[in-house]
Amino acid sequence: MDKLKIKVSIAGRTYPLTINRDEEENIRKAATKVEAIIKQFESNYAVKDKQDLLAMCALQLSSKVENSEGKTFVDTTDLDRNIDAIEASISAILDRSFT
Repeated sequence: MDKLKIKVSIAGRTYPLTINRDEEENIRKAATKVEAIIKQFESNYAVKDKQDLLAMCALQLSSKVENSEGKTFVDTTDLDRNIDAIEASISAILDRSFT
């Protein structure tokens, strides 16, 4: 797998990472999301310690993971396409049967 060296900034610190090239977009999105949550906590609460903000962020994100555990997430694009193809096949068979 092709490796890539990137740097992400979280809570005022830069972290160098070596990742698989296909993970880059998700890693950058995750870092952006963490930054946004930290800024939200900073503006809503009188917390200035970055360690506390990171802990609150970790708790929020972990809670979301726990809430989604056991749920299945499916990309319905392929599923919809397959259903459409099956419906078309059934229609074609029925049309031939009744003509």
